[in-house]
Parts: sequence; C-alpha cells; structure tokens
Amino acid sequence: MTTHAEPTSVGDHDDHQVGHSEAGVDQAHIGEKAADWVDGRLGVYGLAKANLRKIFPDHWSFMLGEICLYSFIIIILTGVYLTLFFTPSMGEVVYHGSYTPLNGIRMSEAYKSTLDISFDVRGGLLIRQIHHWAAIVFVAAMLVHMMRVFFTGAFRKPREINWLFGFLLLFLGMFDGFMGYSLPDDLLSGTGIRFMEGAILSMPIVGTYIAMFLYGGQFPGNDIIPRFYTIHVLLIPGIMLGLLVAHLILVFYHKHTQFAGPGRTEKNVIGMPLMPVYMAKAGGFFFLVFGVIAMVSAIASVNPIWAYGPYRPDQVSTDAQPDWYMGFSEGLIRIMPGWEIRAWGHTLVLGVFIPLMIFGLVMIVIAVYPFLEGWITGDKREHHILDRPRNAPMRTAFGVAWITEYIILLIAGGNDLFATHFNLSINTITWACRILFFVGPVIAFTITKRWCIGLQRNDRDKVLHGRETGTIKRLPHGEFIEVHAQLSPEALHTITAHEQFQPMELPAEVDENGVKRKVSLLTRTRAKLSQSYFGEAAQIPKPTPEEHAEITSGHGHH
Repeated sequence: MTTHAEPTSVGDHDDHQVGHSEAGVDQAHIGEKAADWVDGRLGVYGLAKANLRKIFPDHWSFMLGEICLYSFIIIILTGVYLTLFFTPSMGEVVYHGSYTPLNGIRMSEAYKSTLDISFDVRGGLLIRQIHHWAAIVFVAAMLVHMMRVFFTGAFRKPREINWLFGFLLLFLGMFDGFMGYSLPDDLLSGTGIRFMEGAILSMPIVGTYIAMFLYGGQFPGNDIIPRFYTIHVLLIPGIMLGLLVAHLILVFYHKHTQFAGPGRTEKNVIGMPLMPVYMAKAGGFFFLVFGVIAMVSAIASVNPIWAYGPYRPDQVSTDAQPDWYMGFSEGLIRIMPGWEIRAWGHTLVLGVFIPLMIFGLVMIVIAVYPFLEGWITGDKREHHILDRPRNAPMRTAFGVAWITEYIILLIAGGNDLFATHFNLSINTITWACRILFFVGPVIAFTITKRWCIGLQRNDRDKVLHGRETGTIKRLPHGEFIEVHAQLSPEALHTITAHEQFQPMELPAEVDENGVKRKVSLLTRTRAKLSQSYFGEAAQIPKPTPEEHAEITSGHGHH
C-alpha cells in the first residue's frame, strides 16, 4: 500500500513563516519599548534585580509575620464587601426582615443593616464571620510575632524603629477591632462603648472634652456609629497600611534576621531567594491561612448580634465580654477597688483612672523597651543573628512575667464567667486576681530566670562533656559511668555562637588626683541594671576553646 502526500508550495510556506516572524519581532519591539519607558520613569529593572533575588532565611517562626500580613489583607477584602451593605446611621427604623424574633422591634439603621447582611445578603454572614475572625487572628498573630521578636532580641539595632512600627500596628489593630465590633449597635457592643465612655470620663480635666469630641454630645447621642465608622474604615486602616508598608520596606532594607548556625554571620543571610521559591511558598501559605480562617468562620460563630438585640441604654447584656485582646483592660478595672476622691465639687474616679494610667504606662514600656535595653547594655553594634532566649535571662524573665500578668488580667476580666461556670464566689476570684496581680509576675520572673540559668549550665556541660547517650559502661576498677557522645560541630557552633557582655563598671571613687568623683544617680542605676543583666547571677561563662580541647583530649575526663 502506497501513500501519497499533497504537494506544498515552498514559497507560500516561507512567506507565511516570515510574516509570523515579523509580527513577533514587532510585538517584542513594542513590549521592549513599553518596558523601557516604564523603567526610565520608575527604575523597575534595577529594583527587581536588587530585590527579587533577595535571600530570606527559612524558619517556622518567621511565618508569624506572614500570618499578620495575610490576615490584614483578608480584613481589607472582606471589609470592602461589608461596606457595600452596611448603613452607618443611628436613625431609628422598625425591623421587618428574615429574622422573625425581632420583627416589629425598633432599632437603629446600623443594627438593621447588619441583620440584613447576616440573613438576606447572599454569603453575608460568612463574610462577616471571616472579617471578625481575621481581626482576632491578626491581633493574636501580631502579639505572638512581637513576642518572638522580643525573646530573640530581633528588636536591637538597627531595628528599633521597626519595633515601634510593629507596636503601633498592634496598638491600632486592637482599637480598630474595638471600633469594628461596636458598629452593629447591638446590646453587647453598646455596653462596650459605654465602658469606654466611662474610662474616658475618668480622666481629669480633659476627659469630658474627649468624650464630647468622640461621641458628639451626651451618650448615646446620634453620632457614635457614623464617627466610629469613619475611624474604623478610613482613619485607622489608612495609618496601619502606611505603617505596614514602612515595616516591610525596613525588613527589606535591613535584611532578615536569622538564628545562629554554621556559616551564618552578622554579614550574610542563608536561605531561599524571594523569587521564585519564597514567593511560591508565601502564595500557598496565604491561601492556607485564608482557608483556615474561612473554615473556622463557617464552623464557630462569633458575635451573633441577633441573640443580643438592639442597644438600649437602660439594659446590659449578660456575659458581656470584649474580644480577648481588650479583656486585660477590663480586668484592670474589675480588680481595682472603687476608690473615689471628692473635692471642690469634682469627683476623681480612681477605680477607673488608675487602671487607665497603668494600661498606658505598660504600652509605653513595651514601645520603648529596645531603647531601654540599648541604654543598659551600651551596645551600639548592629545585630542580625538572633539570641536564644536562655542566653538573655533577664529579658526572657521580663517577657514571661508580662505574659503571666496578661493572663491574670484576662481571668479577672471574665471573673463573672469563671464564677458562674465553675460555681465559685466572684469575690474570691476578684481577690485572688488582686493578689496574683502583684505576686504572679514576680514568681514567673524568678522561675524563668533560674530556668534560663539552668539551661545555660546544661549547654556548658554538653559542650565540655558531650550529650548523654544512655549507655552505661563499667570501668576496670568497677566504677560505672555513662558514656557521653561529643556534639557535632554544627551543634557546638549553635550553642556557643552567642556573645557574652560584661557588666558596666562604675569608675573609681577617687580620680588620679585623689579627688572624689561625682557619680550621678542615673549612672549608678545604669550600672546596677547592667550588673543584673550581665553579672554572674545572669549568665554562665561559655567554655573556652582551651577547656574544650583539654576535655576532648582525654585529660581530666571522668
């Protein structure tokens, strides 16, 4: 059987290919011109070359910052959707909607529109839930991310400004969350707004002016929801977006921190390039975070406003609790006795004013801690290698003490729930929290510091004598010993890579001429703090190379 092929015109075929080739060249030429035009005005080529191959280290704790970023993006996306249907108005209407139990009830337009989003807008309730859960995850991730930065010393020079940016993002995120769950104008959120009004009014002299500016008149007034809406949707998110961009720019500029390990120094970064490896992983992680938040939102209900009803000033909802990240502020007020000072026709409500001042003081200390530690240490060098928390016992102990205080205040803020759920006396819980407020952080600080010292001592023993193998050996003279295996060079480097600072020494009491020196109280305080951070009670000396060589050579080995 023979097959025959159809004859083809060579000339036509060549012309066809040439036509395609010329069209491709023209298109490529146009694309190059467009790219050159953009680059000439924005410098895209140089920017991409400098940053797309930037190296990022690979460690699970670095994903905490990514969770913050992705949850913030989710908040923005879902928030834009909700603004299309929400009515920020205190005008009264009568509800006639899908939720039958509230039919015929007078309520604000804000509350009615929130009910409509929940029951009449397709997918509205799920979007509301995702928005609220994303806000909770954002603040939680921010808090844990800052704890990681704190415990590893990632806030040291040159990242003090970035610490401030992160702190402001956490602080604004907390208050924007409060503004957000106050917008539906339900009974629970109205109770929270009333709580905040009381805290503001407790401030002497300026409290009434601030309340009048914020609420637009006497509580509840008609301007609360519109003003909170503007602050929640425009003002705070705009500031946060600017802070977030600045934060990421500084992360790129300063390069990423990394944990100690072989080949890692203060002058390099070992990890994966931004493109394509890191971007591929980051993109997948974004959808993973989005998926988990969506799944939780579909399963676990949060802020079911229809169960509380519209806000009325003469009512308070049962089990009234703020979101967890504002619970500690309520705990401060609940454990504070209801002290008041009356003089010259005015009343100073210390039961609210003192907790408010403590809250502000704690926030200030968190914000300035990098500068405080830098002043104590006197260290002016740049740091890109992270600390192991055990090698900074004072810092770690302070952090654990603060977390302990935070948990105690969360319990105090929900003392009524603990009393009803565990059949306990609310007065007993309150008094226990009052005592633990002063005692708990001290106990946590002491235990954590001793724990860190013990871990340092264990590291020293591992370096000198190796790790325990569990193998028991009997010596010729009858003694039983456990065989120790020497650590690998990588493990030795990781354990011994940290620096040990020497505490600040006060100058001699008299100078070379025998004249007594005048040492200021500030200098004495700094020396005392430096001694507590780097003295014998705060760090175990690292083994010297000579000690390690002597042990490993067999001399002096037991």
